[in-house]
Amino acid sequence: MLRKTGAAALALSTPYWLPKALIALRVRVFARVNGSEGVVVPNADVGPEHFAALYAHPAANGRSKGAGLSDLFWYWLSPGPEVHQEHLEPGPRYDAVARTTAAILAGTSADLSAAAARCAAHVLDEAVPGRVALVRLRDLMMPVWADFFHGLVFRESCPPHIRRLIVDNAEDVVNSLKNTRLRHMRRRDRLTRYLLGRLAAGEVPHRLPAELATPLDRAHYLQGTFFNTAVVQMSEAMAHLLLVLAEHPDVQRRLAAHPDDDHDLGNVMNETLRLFPLFGIAHRITSADIDLGEGVRYPAGTVLCFDYPAYHATGHTAPEVFDPGRWDRISLKDAHHIPFGVAANRPCPAWRLSPLVMRAVTREVLARFTLHSAVSHTRSIPHRAPCLLVARERTAPRRLVVPALAFLRLRDRWEDVGRSLLQLALGSWMVADARRLRMTQAWFAAHDTQGRPLDDGPAAGEGNAAVPAPGCPYHHG
Repeated sequence: MLRKTGAAALALSTPYWLPKALIALRVRVFARVNGSEGVVVPNADVGPEHFAALYAHPAANGRSKGAGLSDLFWYWLSPGPEVHQEHLEPGPRYDAVARTTAAILAGTSADLSAAAARCAAHVLDEAVPGRVALVRLRDLMMPVWADFFHGLVFRESCPPHIRRLIVDNAEDVVNSLKNTRLRHMRRRDRLTRYLLGRLAAGEVPHRLPAELATPLDRAHYLQGTFFNTAVVQMSEAMAHLLLVLAEHPDVQRRLAAHPDDDHDLGNVMNETLRLFPLFGIAHRITSADIDLGEGVRYPAGTVLCFDYPAYHATGHTAPEVFDPGRWDRISLKDAHHIPFGVAANRPCPAWRLSPLVMRAVTREVLARFTLHSAVSHTRSIPHRAPCLLVARERTAPRRLVVPALAFLRLRDRWEDVGRSLLQLALGSWMVADARRLRMTQAWFAAHDTQGRPLDDGPAAGEGNAAVPAPGCPYHHG
């Protein structure tokens, strides 16, 4: 009898201990496969007070060449990681691509906000036609940003079937990054072929960098920068923000009652991005020795791993507490807060755009719905932020909300068990596969840091199979 009782108690407690144990195991597996590459900062030698200075150091400027971590990111971000803005080496090619991205993202605050609001209104009216809906907030936001960035790139509205292409592509990328799905390269290839068609027809109304020499390079640049990273990051940022509002009804009510209060909404956004930064680790490879004094020296070729969550947790009173009011007591300039990176070292190209359009979309959501949730909230947000939406003109009755929250809480705990097992299996397989392919090593064996072919590099088809043409059959499909 005691054995049966113990076994039942162990089974019922599974959601409370198994996911944590599996995450710890996954970290050990990843470390074993990848080795001990990388110096994580802040650390005992580089405290949070020196974190930003090291991050901004001119020699902390390498991005892909020489880092095993890059093999993972190139693997997950394929196709075209070699022309993805975030993974280009410093130099003329990066500078030209960064200028182009800035030009495509440019616009007046009023125009950008209005465009984001229109996209949100259109998608919300279509995706949530009833008065009550259980949704995953990240899924709800993906079509919004697919519409928005298609509009910026092509200066025209996004047809529904193209929006689906973009969302399928972005979901495939982020799900593989979260280790909840294997890559489906044929799904990504459909978007590549659409972009190649628009380029061939002369239908991209922007001057793209001459440093991207081929149509495929230009298609991969648009796909990686705008329809992978931009769509994914904005969808995750909005999922975090809306989930925070669902978890803090008092804050939600205040923002809904005063929709034009930019200051209050700005505080909520800053606090959300402090607690749940979109980046976990950003790595840079030192191009020269960095001597910080007091015996702290990083030789050229060191992989520096900048830990955003650890840095954001320092320099704050009760850093684990969600407290938007802290931003009235501290200065953004002095706070340990870099949601968009540091200005001197490849900051997020959407650092100006993101707050503007996030405010616009948040107001559209709050004008339509009250949000309710009781799920876990972590930086990686692998559950895609389950939430109950209730039309604002209808008062949410307690008899509806309480059972819905209980259902969300119970489902989330048990989904976490299955998801953790899946992440362990798929994540281990993909990490090992990425290390086997060594995409960055293959690329830089055949090209210099500016993408120019090397005369003595591997011949086509001999050593560069890790950077395949679209539809290459060795990918998972």
